[in-house]
Amino acid sequence: MKYVYTMLLVCAAYMGQSQVLISILLGDKLNSGKIEFGLEGGWSMSTLQGLDPVKGHSNYNLGFYFDFAMKNPSWFVSTGVRVKSTMGAEGISVYSLNNADLDDVFATGSVTRRLNYFNVPVMMKYMFKNHLYAQAGIQLGLRYKGSDEFLNTITDKEDLSYKVDIKNQYHPLDGGLCAGLGYRLIGGNGMNIGLQYYYGLVDVRISDASPDEFNRTLYVNVGIPIGKGKAAAKAAEN
Repeated sequence: MKYVYTMLLVCAAYMGQSQVLISILLGDKLNSGKIEFGLEGGWSMSTLQGLDPVKGHSNYNLGFYFDFAMKNPSWFVSTGVRVKSTMGAEGISVYSLNNADLDDVFATGSVTRRLNYFNVPVMMKYMFKNHLYAQAGIQLGLRYKGSDEFLNTITDKEDLSYKVDIKNQYHPLDGGLCAGLGYRLIGGNGMNIGLQYYYGLVDVRISDASPDEFNRTLYVNVGIPIGKGKAAAKAAEN
């Protein structure tokens, strides 16, 4: 099983490093009348349900997407990879670091928890005639990094921080439901502006002694098709 996780991690990392090169060299070839390829990214707000008290953790996400057209021109299968996708929460209560000096320094502080994933949404998308669209499906995640950052501000306004690797305390796989709404600009041929929400169904914490933790994330994204205009021109010539 560990070998499978390692192979998935290597493949996802390779895709992340190659996405810019692919978009430049193969954008027009990946786009056709049946497939749309593009880059997608934006802002996200995540939290961990099950921890109390917590605050939402603001971050950004980046990846690429594919829309596969179906026989009905209004329906698409939408997928891709969120290569940069940080989940977690802020304002978590501090816990012991098994070091009296560190415990004393951060006693009045808080913890920011960051869980880094390669996320793969797979959704059905319906495009309305007014260029609004709705989509829903599942999202699978592969966790490759995890950290707790202890934060505190002392009396002279100096910020203190201390980071702890918690990757091995969390399951490598996550999964749940994903749904969203969006709008296609320029008469349905331009950028996508979308809002998505991810509702995790997997308790991502390994320890049964700890409270169950479920990922929740709101995405506000912009999708930019790569090479679609060139592909449309070729299709018109043919």
